[in-house]
Amino acid sequence: MCLIVFAWRPGHALPLLVAANRDEFYARPAAALAPWDDVPGLVAGRDLQAGGTWLGLGANGRFAALTNIRDPRQPLGSASRGELPARFLASTQSPAEFMAELQPQLHQFSGFNLLLGDGRQLWHLNPRETQPRQLGEGIYGLSNATLDTPWPKLLRARQGLQQALHDADDERLFAVLADPQPAADEHLPDTGVGRETERLLSSVFIRSATYGTRASTLVRIWEDGSRSIHERRFGPHGEPLGETRLELR
Repeated sequence: MCLIVFAWRPGHALPLLVAANRDEFYARPAAALAPWDDVPGLVAGRDLQAGGTWLGLGANGRFAALTNIRDPRQPLGSASRGELPARFLASTQSPAEFMAELQPQLHQFSGFNLLLGDGRQLWHLNPRETQPRQLGEGIYGLSNATLDTPWPKLLRARQGLQQALHDADDERLFAVLADPQPAADEHLPDTGVGRETERLLSSVFIRSATYGTRASTLVRIWEDGSRSIHERRFGPHGEPLGETRLELR
């Protein structure tokens, strides 16, 4: 998952609204959004290469999402980062408890951002940056750096979410996630992957022959505990491959 924008508003009728794009090589196999037969209550897409997920819902209002850190110089971990959201969604721990238990294991994973919620609290962890922290009310963005790093794509998507909050129908939110506009060269970040790749990765929605936005997902969690998750899937050059919408009560 490479771009997540979300509105966290405790006490609001819709405390959590999430719009996210998963960017990945098209050749990496993945299963569509669905309940997991082997984990009761877990609903997510699934990485069929390593077995984890990038975003999903669990029992009792649980939510988890992950982005990777883009840094070719970082040491590669021995464990898949996608196991972290799946582990939390299958557990009964609070976000704080899960993150505390995770601390001795962090050396096993390449860099990541982890977002965890249980319907009452929302927590963020980037082990390179800070200790786990509980998030206050606000509109946030995560890409492949740290929370609210001002990359052009993140700023555009976060602004789009903010403008859509009062009329947040699915089509308007998917339009925010479908933005193909690349950043101007003078505003590109330098993450060590070269100017041409930085340019390709600078749009909210990425498309090419081999790598791009594989899924766009909307999540809504209401104060009464009801939830919805809506996923649209794409192939090379952004070709639509299908969609799934689930309502959870």
